[in-house]
Amino acid sequence: MQDEKIWRVSDVNAAIREIVENSLMPFWLEAEVGTLSIQRSGHVYMTFKDEKSQLRAVFFGGAAQCETMNLRIGTAVEVYGKLTVYEVRGEYQFSIKMMRPVGMGELQRRFEMLKTKLEAEGLFDPAQKKTVPMLPGRIGVVTSPEGAAVRDFLQIINRRFPNIHIKIYPSPVQGKGAEIKLAAGIEFFNRHKCVDVIVITRGGGSLEDLWPFNEEILARAVAASKIPVISAVGHEIDFTICDFAADLRVPTPSAAAELVIGRRDELQTRLKRARKDMTGALTMMIQQLKSRFNDAAQSYVFREPAYLLRQKQQQLDELTRNMTVAIERRQAKAGSDFSILHSRLKSTAPFARIKTERMTADRLIQSINHAAGLMSERLRNRLSEASSRLNNVNPRNVLKRGYAILSDPRTGKPVRDPEMPQGTRLKAIVERGTLDVTVEHGERSEPLN
Repeated sequence: MQDEKIWRVSDVNAAIREIVENSLMPFWLEAEVGTLSIQRSGHVYMTFKDEKSQLRAVFFGGAAQCETMNLRIGTAVEVYGKLTVYEVRGEYQFSIKMMRPVGMGELQRRFEMLKTKLEAEGLFDPAQKKTVPMLPGRIGVVTSPEGAAVRDFLQIINRRFPNIHIKIYPSPVQGKGAEIKLAAGIEFFNRHKCVDVIVITRGGGSLEDLWPFNEEILARAVAASKIPVISAVGHEIDFTICDFAADLRVPTPSAAAELVIGRRDELQTRLKRARKDMTGALTMMIQQLKSRFNDAAQSYVFREPAYLLRQKQQQLDELTRNMTVAIERRQAKAGSDFSILHSRLKSTAPFARIKTERMTADRLIQSINHAAGLMSERLRNRLSEASSRLNNVNPRNVLKRGYAILSDPRTGKPVRDPEMPQGTRLKAIVERGTLDVTVEHGERSEPLN
């Protein structure tokens, strides 16, 4: 028949594409990689299979993730995406948006459930966090002694402060049961009280590799530790339950070492600067006293009476001797104070000023709140007075006393002049409604004062 539509192949494929792509919403798919082709463009082409069937798939821009996952033929994966049709060849395929190893979704779900549970119990409460000492003399490290993390940590410590005492509690950092050994390390240092701070660390890895640091037994051991715990697990983008439970989280093992000893450099620099400033101030004081004496010795009153000059010279000699002794004593005391301060700062941190500033801030907040309350009360009084005055001039209140307001029904304007033609119709507004009135007679009178 001549009116029949003749389809082209591209028309058929386009129609099929509309049907396929609009029939299913995006979904998760579990399958095994059957073939794999990673292009230089960054796109990945593969086929998925199970025991009975196979399905073509494409992952646009997914080359980097596939290499990170070490994706190979036979790897079981979970992918998220939707069905599409490649019209050129008339083939349908699965377009991938996200990919993860099989089981990662369950691990993530367990991670979120445990995090929510422990957070509700208060294990992550910032108010419960212990302060990490500024200059720890003894550091406990819980990690694998063969791992790169401990080598990086020790390298930084030994290069800058080789005299710091470090104890290492060996423990596996991945695999089944690793969380038990890690928790035992935390408990060991707490039981023997032999360190000032504990660092629990390992290098980066997949969620599955880092899973021991997401176990409840380790999180509770970290939160219960009486000794401050620093968590340095994985890379900067990795977060574990251990990080949330620790008193301080740093992104890498190297960062933990820098944090522990970096403050020591800063404090030593400040102490050296303070000693230099003190010595300079004493030297300047001596020079100023000598200059004052020389100026006084050259004045007329001291040049005339020789005996007075000799007396002052003798006093100057005594003052110089006393000043020298005093300077030597102050230098000795300063050195002693420096040593004592240096020793104390190994085990304590200067947070008194923070506490003082916090108390000052609290007092200021109380004063501001009090002033705000007074101002609010004054504004309420002024509003009440204004409301009362406004109410007194409200025309409705005047009507309640038996008065009426006359207005022109055509314009709605109030009537002020009584001189108008007889028979003019007006509108009278009273308290409870309106009246239609007719003018019989109008006469002007003197205005009311």
